[in-house]
Amino acid sequence: MINRDLCVVLAEDSVVLRDGMVELLRARGCTVAATAGTAPELLAAVAEHRPDVAVVDIRMPPTHTDEGIRAAVEIRATTPEVGVLVFSQHVETAWASRLLADGAAGIGYLLKERVARTSEFVDALHRVADGGTALDPEVVGRLLRGGRHRRLDTLTPREREVLELVAQGHSNRSVAALLAVSERAVEKHVAGVFTKFGLRATDADNRRVKAVLAYLEEGGG
Repeated sequence: MINRDLCVVLAEDSVVLRDGMVELLRARGCTVAATAGTAPELLAAVAEHRPDVAVVDIRMPPTHTDEGIRAAVEIRATTPEVGVLVFSQHVETAWASRLLADGAAGIGYLLKERVARTSEFVDALHRVADGGTALDPEVVGRLLRGGRHRRLDTLTPREREVLELVAQGHSNRSVAALLAVSERAVEKHVAGVFTKFGLRATDADNRRVKAVLAYLEEGGG
């Protein structure tokens, strides 16, 4: 399948990294409508251009703490049709939980090392732009190991494995291929997860992921 062209707003305070990412995105057919070095510049650019995706570094000036994640949360609140993909040097589960608090559709969280893998990064952008989810496997693992998710202890090892892949944004078909099992078996495991979590399974992958991550957030990961 040929990916559609994307309109992107990019927020990164390092000029060198920002220029490199712009070059990367344009080489892959994306339109970079604007770049920003601060959270206010990002919010203004998103309001003006209404891109398909805003790509946001979590740590931005002036304090280099949570300016980026706060801007991402604001984008979700004011322009929910805009996908948001944040990236960070390290896994920050508290910030990931803040971003995912209102649902996982149209959300991405990648480590910077993953952004350097061009194909994975661009695929994640397209997934987020289409309303899907793109969570770094390490982020998902940290959330699932958060500490007080006792219902996770009721899952079988295979159900837990399926859940991690589903939370990363994989479809049932993709999970089946990764685990070398039938798609029917994956559907059975997914149904088992939702039964044990007391959540009603749906046919929509994004809603399924949203429900899983909503549970993780409620559990205080």
